[in-house]
Amino acid sequence: MSSKNTKEKKYYILMADIIDSRDADGDKLMQEFKKLVTKVSKEKKNSFLSPMTITLGDEFQSVVKSFEEGIDVLIKLEEEKIEFGTEIKLRYVLCYGEIDTPINPESAHEMLGKGLTKSRAILSKLKKEAKRFHFDLQSEQSEILNKIFFLYSSIIDKWKVDDYELIHSFLQEADYYKVAEKLNKNRGYTWRKEKALEIKQYFTTKELINDIKNL
Repeated sequence: MSSKNTKEKKYYILMADIIDSRDADGDKLMQEFKKLVTKVSKEKKNSFLSPMTITLGDEFQSVVKSFEEGIDVLIKLEEEKIEFGTEIKLRYVLCYGEIDTPINPESAHEMLGKGLTKSRAILSKLKKEAKRFHFDLQSEQSEILNKIFFLYSSIIDKWKVDDYELIHSFLQEADYYKVAEKLNKNRGYTWRKEKALEIKQYFTTKELINDIKNL
């Protein structure tokens, strides 16, 4: 399902902030956050009407072309985070709502509308609910996505930085035998880590997400 009629001045807003940013080393955190956002912005530049723009130091907002593109971007952020080896944990909202001002294709600054206000309010509410993902798309996909991303987060939130190199290899190869060869690891150890890290469950969850996008 592609973006809805823009004559309604409604758009898909992707917004995120860093969880527990006050408890971290501020300079290091911001460097890693900017690096992550910049890399994904470049690689997924065709997904945006208005690019990911850091607005409050520990938060970004953007306007994506469709909810499908929004999902692809947030998964890309999560997987790039593994490659970077950063402990940053992001909280996301993908919301379909009104933006009254013109869409800025260069920066997501200086835009106003109920959709942006609503997105920020949802993001704030998620802090109290200890949730990392929320979808408000005004469609049948919203409830399903909220459920499947609860499962998605239950897998990835158990991953530790010490395992990121191994996880990154699994995301590229998806086969413990090839991962063991690539990293020069014992096959038995790699097989056990694949089970413990729930790599197959992760890929199955991603397949379900893709199925939902095609409803």
